[in-house]
Amino acid sequence: MLALRLARGAHPLVQLRRFLVAAASAGTGFLLLCTLGYAMGHPEAAAGSMLRLAWCLAPLAATVYFAVAVARTDPGTRPRSGLAAIGLGPARLMALSAVTTALSTTLGSLLALVVFLHLRGDLTGLPFDGAAAGFLAADQALPLPAALTLLALVPVSASMASALVLRPKDGRPRRTGWRGGPSSASGTGDAPDAQLDGLPGEALVAESPTAPRPAPGGLPWGVAALAAGLAVETYASRSDRAPGPHLPGGLAVGPAGVLAGWALTALGLALAAPAIAHGCGWLLQAVRPGALRLLAGRGLQEEARRLGRPLGVVCAVASGAYATAALYAGARPSFGPLTALGAVLVTGCTLATLATAAIEAKQARADTVAALVRLGAPATLLRTAALLRAGALAAVFVPLTWLVAELAAMPLAG
Repeated sequence: MLALRLARGAHPLVQLRRFLVAAASAGTGFLLLCTLGYAMGHPEAAAGSMLRLAWCLAPLAATVYFAVAVARTDPGTRPRSGLAAIGLGPARLMALSAVTTALSTTLGSLLALVVFLHLRGDLTGLPFDGAAAGFLAADQALPLPAALTLLALVPVSASMASALVLRPKDGRPRRTGWRGGPSSASGTGDAPDAQLDGLPGEALVAESPTAPRPAPGGLPWGVAALAAGLAVETYASRSDRAPGPHLPGGLAVGPAGVLAGWALTALGLALAAPAIAHGCGWLLQAVRPGALRLLAGRGLQEEARRLGRPLGVVCAVASGAYATAALYAGARPSFGPLTALGAVLVTGCTLATLATAAIEAKQARADTVAALVRLGAPATLLRTAALLRAGALAAVFVPLTWLVAELAAMPLAG
């Protein structure tokens, strides 16, 4: 009941994010149910049914990833002073966040079931003159236990992932401020402004985001996975000429080894992105930085772990889309509605996850920004620093994505 009350009384933007999670869960649940319908209508094609189910893993992973990002930024379940006195400590808040995530994803799964039954004609007769009856096996009884099992994949996975990510660490609530900023002031009772009062000009801006975090350690693993993926793609494209798996819409991806190589390439981008983002922050403040570059660089270094991983996933999806578009530039593959739905889910969830991470980063530095404004820092300086951080990330990750996409498309084209 408490989770329902918190969900009902949340801010409209928070409700919008939860609605997007429910929509993504509905799309993924519908894809899973369509896979069940295909398996019912084609009992002789067991391998094709398993392949369609395997293709649903990408939308499923993207939906769960987005749901966890929304749970991290939910203000209703954020640790606050006084909540522990009424029994809402970090563990209880983690459980509330998992329940809220389960409610949103379950709502989407139920919506997917309603749409699926409507298209099958189980509710009000066959719509669209029975156009969807073929791949939904409308002439057969729906095995309800199997359908409910598939629909439970998203809520169970999303709630468990949210609980794992938001679990209490050392019994302390999550910190929401920049490292060394006002929100990390010592527990001496002094106001945050008192530690920064009297700092003029550039010193005021320079003293706030002090002692940046060390660089994330995923760069060597990311580079190794990226190189291994490209090598596997090249080797598979030259040595294996057997036809590979196809998307449900008929889009060929070449030998299975090429697909495995692309998966390694995507994993490498996701692992290396936080360290690359941290390096962007280091470059911004290199060689005698002023107040603007120092503020932008230290802020980007602090946010590298939060923004880097979603940015790397977006780059992986973009490189895959670019490679596919380059491969079929002169052809016209037939994209079915389910293939289009899966592509929209993966792309939309990754972009929404990156936007949610940016919102979380803005919330994390809200106390520091407010303190700087009270101490006289110009608002234009803060806005310019934010634009400089975004420009630095774009200047590095856009060419990197293009390079990886070109290298990934070469084995496919060959």
